[in-house]
Amino acid sequence: MIPKKNPEIEIGRNSSLYFAIGLNVMLFLSWQALEYKTYEKSDIAMDILEVTEEIDEEIPIINVNTPPPPPPPVAVQESIQIVEDVEEIEETVIESTETGQDDAIEEVVAVSEVEVEEVEEEAEVAFAVIEQVPIFPGCEGKSKEASKACFQEKMQQHVRKHFRYPQPALDLQLQGRVSVIFVIDAKGYTTNIRSRGPDRILEKEAERIIGLLPEMKPGLQRGKPVKVTYAVPIIFKFQEG
Repeated sequence: MIPKKNPEIEIGRNSSLYFAIGLNVMLFLSWQALEYKTYEKSDIAMDILEVTEEIDEEIPIINVNTPPPPPPPVAVQESIQIVEDVEEIEETVIESTETGQDDAIEEVVAVSEVEVEEVEEEAEVAFAVIEQVPIFPGCEGKSKEASKACFQEKMQQHVRKHFRYPQPALDLQLQGRVSVIFVIDAKGYTTNIRSRGPDRILEKEAERIIGLLPEMKPGLQRGKPVKVTYAVPIIFKFQEG
């Protein structure tokens, strides 16, 4: 009895097709293996790039009020009218009323009629060289040297008594030395007060203190009362707390 073969389950029927597919697959894998590239890790640079959002700054729009252009110049048309000179005008001669050299007023005055009055100039003498210094109230009846020392002591007491630090100067932290120069006139009054310092606020306060000086007995030079100049320094200084 001869066995029958099923043609659908025959093993060698598509063997050539399978061989061709396998050959192509192997060729493809071989080509990929040849084309495969490797890199050294040390040559690869890996950086982190931080991208921040860029902020667009809004620029305010300012409207500039530009003045309007000036109006165009207006053309002025001049009308010239020609008038015939018909009338004859007589010229008027005006005589001068100025006084000439011949009409000068001359008056002769005798020399004996002119009185010359001698005016004695009041000189200012410095306190350091005055013969008799001004007498401060309370310094009467002392010698020359004692009167000078008493004057200076009374002056210091007067400055300390009336000293007041201006509040604007404290707010601005102003301090320094103010030199005050004044004159004790021939009647014993304090006049011509001048000052020089770091700021006008301090100068005004120093002048106010000197302006409160009492009336004194004037200084004497050759037995006559004269003006005496005196200078006193006033120091403004505050202590920071």
